[in-house]
Amino acid sequence: MDVNLALSPQAIAFARLDTKPKVLQRTAEVLAEAYGLDAGEVLENLEAREALGSTGFGRGVAIPHCRSKDVRRPSLALIRLETPIDFAAADSRPVSLICGLVSPENAGATHLHALAAISRLTRDEAMLQMLADAPDTEAVYALLTNQFLRDAA
Repeated sequence: MDVNLALSPQAIAFARLDTKPKVLQRTAEVLAEAYGLDAGEVLENLEAREALGSTGFGRGVAIPHCRSKDVRRPSLALIRLETPIDFAAADSRPVSLICGLVSPENAGATHLHALAAISRLTRDEAMLQMLADAPDTEAVYALLTNQFLRDAA
């Protein structure tokens, strides 16, 4: 991977959420809890970005993202939904995997590199299936850290 992406074990969650606003709220909470951010500010920034157009990436994945003055490097949260929801994705498929990203305020290229790394990860059908089948958040964390370490090599 070509970006120094933060991934905390506390930034992995499974959730039962039924609407896009609830997903954005939970994403903000997970990012805030894992990286010491203000959940209200993160939510406001995620909602502002989402208002520009859906971050539903396709293939059951959404990548809600924003920037914050309070992070030093791109920071990832992953939420696996128990039941897929409509996220107005480009391919119209419901979403069950949320990859939330918050990057430094002035990290133009770094933010884009982080989005590209997440995109590459979620285009891998085998990885998507392993993430869907993982029995718990610890297994998801292990899959992600192993993938990022492999990509960095």
